[in-house]
Amino acid sequence: MQMPLICGVDEAGKGAVLGPMVVAGVSCRDLSAIAALGVRDSKQLTRNRREDLYDRIRSICTTTVFVLSAAAIDQARETVTMNLIVARGHAAVISTLAPTVAYVDACDVNADRYRETVTALLDPPSSCQVIAEHRADSTYPVVAAASIIAKVTRDRLIDALAEECGPIGSGYPSDRYTIEYLSDYIGRHHAPPSCARKTWKTTIHLLESLGQRDLCSFF
Repeated sequence: MQMPLICGVDEAGKGAVLGPMVVAGVSCRDLSAIAALGVRDSKQLTRNRREDLYDRIRSICTTTVFVLSAAAIDQARETVTMNLIVARGHAAVISTLAPTVAYVDACDVNADRYRETVTALLDPPSSCQVIAEHRADSTYPVVAAASIIAKVTRDRLIDALAEECGPIGSGYPSDRYTIEYLSDYIGRHHAPPSCARKTWKTTIHLLESLGQRDLCSFF
């Protein structure tokens, strides 16, 4: 009897102010093979280790990614919440992989509600069992594997942005290099760069504070 197809889903870059969000899905029938790789939540691994595991995961699993640019996130946020945007990404990769069971890292405070949301978004409607839990990337190796695929993919996209724009850091508001880049760009251009999420509070506050500073210097 063939083992069921299981997938794990996670994302990277949900809270970033610069760059895209990447949702990744990893599917396989032999979960022990993934666990044997020594996968962990991507945030607990060095970049070199993530890169090594990225290749190993892709050699034994089917993977897919869904990339949403900063501009696409801003546009979507005009009508829906960020949690729904993430849920759509999760549903998209599950729909592509068509597993029997999907484990997802819940991004809603109510994990059961998030499970119901993702299930309703599957296209076409599927009999796939969706299991949503908080910190699923620490509980299920298949979700940890997805977190690694998502993180490595996003890291590479950020590297490409840095080659184009200069040193932008990790893209997260907690990164001083990201804030320095964003502040400097807004100060010089009076508008955020194309790689910034314009609907983010970080961007809005910088625009407001720099605008007030310019106004004070004018008077």
